[in-house]
Amino acid sequence: MRLWKGRFSEDTADVVVNFTQSLDMDWDLAEADIEGSKAHVRVLASAGLITEEEKMALLKGLDQVLSEIKNGIFKPLMELEDVHMNIEARLTEILGERGKKLHTGRSRNDQIATTLRIFLRRQLVGIGSKIRNLLESLLNSAERHIDFVVPGYTHLQRAQPISMGHYWMSHFWAFHRDFSRLMAALEALDECPLGSAALAGSTLPLNRHLSAELLKFSKPTENSIDSIASRDYLADFHHFASMFSIHCSRLAEDLIIYNTDEFGIVK
Repeated sequence: MRLWKGRFSEDTADVVVNFTQSLDMDWDLAEADIEGSKAHVRVLASAGLITEEEKMALLKGLDQVLSEIKNGIFKPLMELEDVHMNIEARLTEILGERGKKLHTGRSRNDQIATTLRIFLRRQLVGIGSKIRNLLESLLNSAERHIDFVVPGYTHLQRAQPISMGHYWMSHFWAFHRDFSRLMAALEALDECPLGSAALAGSTLPLNRHLSAELLKFSKPTENSIDSIASRDYLADFHHFASMFSIHCSRLAEDLIIYNTDEFGIVK
């Protein structure tokens, strides 16, 4: 099976399939994609667009697909292009025609935008927890070494005496700003685009507030076109990640130098 063949008299060339597929990039989105799909199934059922039996079958089928992915049983097909199409195709294999009802009232556009927000939120929450632990450790170290005097260096030359507590707090405040950037990025993506469809919403009576509630977003996005066209929240994450990486590198470099026999400040 190959996508987009309806417009062509011959199969898509393998080189084009290899070039356009994104499985090596987006397979990590599988769990988030299924989470969004399960919420959509429940919204379809609440609107009376699928029966209770169909809802339960779709939810069970999606759970099976997720289990197969986690256990390495599900082998994605490159000709299906990406994680989203592979999941839908596998669900249809399991449920037959009922599986195709999953995409009722939904577009690839709002599906992918929702998946990205779910995935990114999960990553940010996990990283945020680790940064909080790091801040606590730095603060504790600063309190313990507030009266411990060491040489302060510029360009590896001794410059001024400093408190080791003052040194630890220099890293504390850098990571504190990173945490603030992370929280701002979380706030920016805390809206649910599901229900925006291709760009102007769906003609079906889908409850976007229920979608947001099920997926634990604070509210639906305000504008459907902006919902599917914008990826600024990804840039917010990249900005946070780049600054956080620089600050981690700075701390690591200091500790490596200070642990040498020449300096001997930390062990």
